[in-house]
Amino acid sequence: MPLPDIQDQVDERGIELDRVGIAGVQYPVRFNDGSTKHAGIATFDVTVTLPAERRGTHMSRMVEIVHDELQDLEPERLPQALKVAADRLDVDRVQVDVALPMAFLVQAPASGKEAWQVCDVELAARHVADQTELAVTVGTDVTSLCPCSKAISDYGAHNQRSRVSLTTVGRDEDIYPLDVATAFAMIRSVGSSPVFPLIKRPDERVVTMEAHDHPAFVEDMARDLSHVCRERGVTHAVSVRNFESIHSHDAVASLTWTPPAAQV
Repeated sequence: MPLPDIQDQVDERGIELDRVGIAGVQYPVRFNDGSTKHAGIATFDVTVTLPAERRGTHMSRMVEIVHDELQDLEPERLPQALKVAADRLDVDRVQVDVALPMAFLVQAPASGKEAWQVCDVELAARHVADQTELAVTVGTDVTSLCPCSKAISDYGAHNQRSRVSLTTVGRDEDIYPLDVATAFAMIRSVGSSPVFPLIKRPDERVVTMEAHDHPAFVEDMARDLSHVCRERGVTHAVSVRNFESIHSHDAVASLTWTPPAAQV
């Protein structure tokens, strides 16, 4: 005899649930966006909007979707993958969130020594009524040196490590307007100096002097990064946090921007 399917029972309370599904699923993936190929363990959340008349959703199918459709993680294929997910789960709204640290090989400025610099990458894909939106967040560190400290000091200036995150948003035909490698490079360009996982003494000298020659507030870094995105016409959000070295607090700046043509 067939086993009962309790999830498909009718619910009479008349309450729709915004998100129902699975969270924290760790799964091996092969990321490929054309410019970057990366293999690693990603963390998935897969959720749906559950109609008021449905008692539950089929969570085992969500794991199957990760296995069948998302192991080869290609951002430009996500609309197709989410359409498959919506059909298999018999819903109109599906959301997939993916967290996947990536590493890029960077070269120290004087010695030329190479080492891997890690950045955090998150993809948030939402499929609603045959339309898909993808937000890609890249976060990594830079060095910042305080312009005010430099201006008022007889010598030296305080500097610190800064965390910069850039989120870009694409939809439908232009689902992936900025690749991860480009976002990583753009972030590294807006601080007083990039950070490097491996530096020798000649590198430290170059990095220290470069930071001193290019002081930047959190406000400067947020605006500079946004300016580059605006020139590309990309919907985006920027967040900057200085882990201050002489204050007992951090300094933060953030913004969001949508091209005028895309505003409703």
